[in-house]
Amino acid sequence: MQPIRFPGLGLEFFIDRTAFTIFGLPIYWYGIIISTGFLLGLMIAIFEAKRTGLDPEIIMDVALYGTPAAIVGARLYYVIFYGNLSEIFLIRQGGLAIYGAIIAALISTIIYCKIKRINVWKVFDIGTLGLIIAQAIGRWGNFVNQEAYGGPTSLPWRMEIYDAEAQARIAVHPTFLYESLWNLLGFVFLMWYRKRKKFEGEMFLLYAFWYGLGRFWIEGLRTDSLYWGSFRVSQVVAAVSVILSIGLMISFRKKTSNI
Repeated sequence: MQPIRFPGLGLEFFIDRTAFTIFGLPIYWYGIIISTGFLLGLMIAIFEAKRTGLDPEIIMDVALYGTPAAIVGARLYYVIFYGNLSEIFLIRQGGLAIYGAIIAALISTIIYCKIKRINVWKVFDIGTLGLIIAQAIGRWGNFVNQEAYGGPTSLPWRMEIYDAEAQARIAVHPTFLYESLWNLLGFVFLMWYRKRKKFEGEMFLLYAFWYGLGRFWIEGLRTDSLYWGSFRVSQVVAAVSVILSIGLMISFRKKTSNI
């Protein structure tokens, strides 16, 4: 087990990826951290649903249908751009993409809301708070796995890990930490802004703008990006998210002001 060090901060961590085993099956810290983020996000979404007068059962249903859709979407997104569809079912070997999970969950939610005749933008707004805090927590799973890091750096907060390909210890950008803190800041802002929003859907569009903006520059630091030709896929999706969210916010605000 290779230690994770932050030499500039005087910190060192020895973390086994396996938390414990059940009947010989390893239970990984990554899964525990992701599950913790999901449960906390769900609790926050349920609380917000009660506050805004939406039946909490709707949020439970959205989570029930959205979770398997997100897992399939995350894996499918990864293998499509990784280029090996034959490995789609080998989830325990790693390879999930958050954008694939978000897109699939959004599609699932849209379908559910259309069938139940529920305002999908209101549901998106409520779910946004849970989503962004879940992402902030979930990124620490990458820390445990020593993955999703950036290129070499000598900054005071650099993270030193063992690189299997180089067969040496390297000091890199802790991009997992950058994204976790970025999402945490976004969560704090959205919690403050939620009682001040001007229209249904604004919370979600602000999230899409904020997350897309952060992901665009953080992805540029990473060394494990999925590519579409010469473009980093996540940067393309992030840029589209920012542009679309700005355009929709302007459009919705004009409609609101004309009412």
